[in-house]
Amino acid sequence: MAKQPFACGECYRILPEPENKKDIVQCKHCPNAPVTTDWQGYVIILNPERSEVAARLNVTSPGTYALKVNIR
Repeated sequence: MAKQPFACGECYRILPEPENKKDIVQCKHCPNAPVTTDWQGYVIILNPERSEVAARLNVTSPGTYALKVNIR
């Protein structure tokens, strides 16, 4: 079974797996935001200026994002 990637609790960006497994996972865009594996939906934004989905999610840079992130 594949390991669930982390998502940022603030910008909803899907975070890459750290190179060293002992490293702490954190978002480079929101370093103080909580991260979690409790998220749903997956969207890839290629051109946020022309994307209606990016506008609804308030996304301004290309990348992979979760649609819903649950932070407890």
